[in-house]
Amino acid sequence: MTNIVIINGHQKTPTAHGKLTRTLVQTMKEVFARNKDFHVKVSTLQKGWDIKKEQAKFMWADTIIYQYPIYWFHAPALLQKYLQEVLEYGIFYGTPNRPYGEGGKLTDKTYMLSTTWNSPLDAFGQGFWAGTPSPDDALIAMHKVQQFIGLKPLPSFSCHNVIKNPEIHEYINGLKHHLELIFLK
Repeated sequence: MTNIVIINGHQKTPTAHGKLTRTLVQTMKEVFARNKDFHVKVSTLQKGWDIKKEQAKFMWADTIIYQYPIYWFHAPALLQKYLQEVLEYGIFYGTPNRPYGEGGKLTDKTYMLSTTWNSPLDAFGQGFWAGTPSPDDALIAMHKVQQFIGLKPLPSFSCHNVIKNPEIHEYINGLKHHLELIFLK
């Protein structure tokens, strides 16, 4: 049995209502529901959270999947607030006598980033994104947070041009394929 927590990190704005994020979270739930070896819990941050319940979800999970849009080259402020409140010292990190960054307590767990960008994928590594060859390179801070608490990375998934040229069916099919490769080998 594999326990998965999906964190819907969308933060509503006047121009972003979260439909694509909800669609991708629903797609994940459907993929995992096809196999009874998976148990899934979802945290929708826009609805609020109870810190202790969220901490318990992390402890229960084998894998944490973060699904969120990129706002101003970062995770939404709501997701950052969630991490600041939930990832508590002594529970998630803080092993004495370890070098900085090596005291994470969730070393038997994995994580996956699934993000949506207005930036086209082929823009990475050139022009504005010169020196940043991939979305994962742009998300180094989020990857470091996960490493800090001991989580091991799984390959990331990303959707691009979501405002200028949305390809919803392509995103859904790409996500299904990605999840099948990683989880249903």
